[in-house]
Amino acid sequence: MPDRTPAPPAAWPLVALFTSGYVAPYLLPTVVGRLDAHLPLSPAQAGLIGSALLLGSAAAGFTLASRIPRHGPRPLARLGLLLAVLGYGTAAATAQLPLVITGAVLGGFGSGTATAVAASGIAAQRDPHRTSALGLLSVSATAGALYLTLPRLGGGHGLPFAAIALVALVCWPATRHLPGADRPEAPGTPATPDRQDRADGTARAVRASARLPYPRAGMILAGALMLWSLAQNALWGVSGRIGAQQAGLSEVTLGIVFAAALGAGLLGVTAASALGARLGRAVPVGVGTAVIACCVVLASHARDLGSFAAGEILWNAVYPVVLSYAIGLAAALDPRGRWAVLVGSASSLGVACGPVTGSLLAEGAGFPGMGLVLGGLLLAVAGPMAGVALHVGGRPLTPGSVRRRGGAPAAVLAAGAGTPAGSVPRVGAQELEVVELAQLRTRPLRLPPLRVLLLSPAATRRTRDKIRRRVGTGV
Repeated sequence: MPDRTPAPPAAWPLVALFTSGYVAPYLLPTVVGRLDAHLPLSPAQAGLIGSALLLGSAAAGFTLASRIPRHGPRPLARLGLLLAVLGYGTAAATAQLPLVITGAVLGGFGSGTATAVAASGIAAQRDPHRTSALGLLSVSATAGALYLTLPRLGGGHGLPFAAIALVALVCWPATRHLPGADRPEAPGTPATPDRQDRADGTARAVRASARLPYPRAGMILAGALMLWSLAQNALWGVSGRIGAQQAGLSEVTLGIVFAAALGAGLLGVTAASALGARLGRAVPVGVGTAVIACCVVLASHARDLGSFAAGEILWNAVYPVVLSYAIGLAAALDPRGRWAVLVGSASSLGVACGPVTGSLLAEGAGFPGMGLVLGGLLLAVAGPMAGVALHVGGRPLTPGSVRRRGGAPAAVLAAGAGTPAGSVPRVGAQELEVVELAQLRTRPLRLPPLRVLLLSPAATRRTRDKIRRRVGTGV
């Protein structure tokens, strides 16, 4: 019977899905700015619509965290892209507020579905950090091109929504290369011992791997990354207003600054991908977050083009670097990708609360006061994130450590993670690295038939007489 364990999906379809899911948060400043400028909304109300969009994305991640292996990546990815096209297309085609809000939330749920499928597949890759870095490169390049293009295509609130829907539509063909749902064996198939043993082993593997490894570290990372993302997107959601109102920049100039900032992000992610795990994860995550805090304060205090561009460009150069290491850290916590999806959903929840938080802080304390609050919050979460990185980086996921933590053996986790059957984590690696082993099939032990020799009656009498003579003679 051939092995039906699915292999990890190819990297480039996951990068396409990652791009489709993340392009909406990247375009949030222009989405919120155009809603404020072209619809009867206050800045806080426009930020609230942006938060509703991202809340839909977070809800999709929390809903699908444990359901992706059951339903299959391909159907869920196609459902997410379809919802994104319908939702964002509806928000772009109408100016009626109820339909705009409904379309934004529906499109956000579609983006979150695509992101969840991508995160689950990235966790099963041999090098999750490299794949996530490629995804960030792709989404930064896409968003940078849109920031350069959209201001030249005219006004209206619907243009950013239409662009996000178009990206989802372009990524649709990539879903053909994703695996579908597992096909159960046909009813009435004879339950041979070999097939029954494999079925029992699969059931035991599913039960054994149901518990999440590293529960404390995963919860700390999820909470810290939620606050980290909230601080990032609180500033990102009002960056357009800071540039226009405080620094006195036009929309075209703002687009150029944002495109240059995303271009710096491309360079940062390229450097992080080349650097890999040479510095571990704690240094990029902890020190990078402290640098981001300084950039947030600088950008929020900007009153001219130079200081605003310096803060935005340096911030966007470091932000995707830290994010790529955080995604790789979440993927290393669980090879099945559950922590990757849950941590990503917690990050989306922080992203969702960011625009309205930034708007409220800006109205209450002004842009400089908002920057100080957000910078302090980032410094507060830098320590816990670096601590989780040290904990996981210093104690790699090995078979013994998983058993001590109450989880399943590494081979069982690998069997249920969408990785090749017979794969185990390489002991001593800082990242959870899958090593190909030869396929071993368990077959029932077959013993030769037991042979018993029976004596004939004449032979039995001769043997009995011989025993009696020996007893009688004392031999």
